[in-house]
Amino acid sequence: MAILLATNFDEAEQAQWLTLLHAELPDETLVVDLASDDAAAIDVAIVANPRPGALRGLPRLALIQSLWAGVERLIADAQIPADVPLARMVDPAMNEAMAQTALWAVLALQRDFFDYAAQQHERRWRQHPQRRADEIVVAVLGLGQMGRAVAARLAANGYRVSGWSTRPATLPQVRTGHGDAGLAEVLGSSDVVINLLPLTDATRGLFDARCFARMRPGTSFVNLARGAHVVEADLLDALDRGRLHRAVLDVFATEPLPADHPFWVHPRITVLPHTAAQTDARTAAAIAARNVHALRAGRPIANLVDRTRGY
Repeated sequence: MAILLATNFDEAEQAQWLTLLHAELPDETLVVDLASDDAAAIDVAIVANPRPGALRGLPRLALIQSLWAGVERLIADAQIPADVPLARMVDPAMNEAMAQTALWAVLALQRDFFDYAAQQHERRWRQHPQRRADEIVVAVLGLGQMGRAVAARLAANGYRVSGWSTRPATLPQVRTGHGDAGLAEVLGSSDVVINLLPLTDATRGLFDARCFARMRPGTSFVNLARGAHVVEADLLDALDRGRLHRAVLDVFATEPLPADHPFWVHPRITVLPHTAAQTDARTAAAIAARNVHALRAGRPIANLVDRTRGY
């Protein structure tokens, strides 16, 4: 038995992961350069954006462990056997990082810090009215592990938080809704909308002209999930027409964001280079190793993906 590490890491990143995984799995054989005589021994693949077809021809494959939270690329790879269990990365360290980013974005929107940054470039001294946190309604769309962490952090900091998910959910201090009617109500009653939905066929392109029109005028939009959730031309139009106040974007349809993309220079868009919640190799390696140990011991695998739902 052996473990294949299939990633798009550069040499330094791969060396870091190998060191950490060897420390967590000292009795396992780790393979990075798959030769024909290795394929029959591989029963676990630990992956991070592997090239399409990278897991083809592994007859004993019994577990695919993703090092990323999102698994849409893996699900879309038709060469990965559908009957092989696929586990996504659920790491408390990533949840904490995402909660910090969301809090920063909401606080900056509440206190007009993005506008003050623009004023600085103009050397313009102008004080804005100061709003309290309990005057701001924040909608968190997607109440998985990260969404719940974000909603809890915002509520703890005094914001009025609404949550939405495809299925009913209950969270302390958070008003929740589900289904299309619930989405319309949440969108129409919030000052800030944060997207943390998984990318599925149902959510791809969700944030389009119709969706932005359902938001109250002056709403700000924060996308921390996937770029494919957003119809970029519709977002630009909503900002230019004044329907949306501002957008904070961490993810994009094309990454890295092309140098000539209008998002870079739009006065009401803040661009982050997909850094809202990066995988922390130090904690993620241990989490991946726990699932390998569970497989070897015949115990349940944690955080298995339901391919029919897409997450």
